[in-house]
Amino acid sequence: MMAILGCGDGNTACTEARLVPVQYQSMAQCRAALANEIARNTDVPYPTIGANCRASGAQYARAETAPTSLRR
Repeated sequence: MMAILGCGDGNTACTEARLVPVQYQSMAQCRAALANEIARNTDVPYPTIGANCRASGAQYARAETAPTSLRR
């Protein structure tokens, strides 16, 4: 998934302006499409726009060790 970001001057205070309704098969495909999607979304009302690829769906974190409260 790709998010179009609207930023203040100097790429500061960026916020998500919209999500691109395309599901990419990989992060590499998403990154390859960044420039084209930014060019298609120039109507975002911010001085600077950018884009960010993100994983969609549920994300799970894997701990390398058990939390200290569970150790014996």
